[in-house]
Amino acid sequence: MTFEFEAGGTGRAAGIVQAPECGKANALCVPATIDSLEPVTGFVLGLGKQARLTDSSLYRFRLAADELVTNIVVHGYRGEPGQITVDGGIDPGDVWVRFQDDAPAFDPRQGMREPALDVPLAERQIGGLGVFLAFTAVDTFEYELVAGRNVSTLVMRRPAVE
Repeated sequence: MTFEFEAGGTGRAAGIVQAPECGKANALCVPATIDSLEPVTGFVLGLGKQARLTDSSLYRFRLAADELVTNIVVHGYRGEPGQITVDGGIDPGDVWVRFQDDAPAFDPRQGMREPALDVPLAERQIGGLGVFLAFTAVDTFEYELVAGRNVSTLVMRRPAVE
């Protein structure tokens, strides 16, 4: 599957109420299943490569996207049928990918905590480490509840062009 991304005019503005049209060059709609990680990863990596992210930034962008999609599927839809809409774009200073879903409202930043590395592993509270690692990996993570939809956006700064 190949995607084309246009620079500028990407629609990253807050308050997007309508989901992007699936099948467009910069949008992807997938069922809310773990099997959807593969096409979403392809979308995110394609976008990041076109934006000329470094290998390290590309890895972190993918990590955050994988964690977010997994949380939407496992904790949002909880095995119920649903859809995740993914769109993205390249702006002069950054690259972004936005995820929209109709699962029950949930801000992934709530309850996110820094891992207690000084506490023995057996005594640590379960959960939240993946979210912490993923969302601290990107330069910006944004969440909004818009017209009953969860809208999460991951942003990575692009390297300076020489």
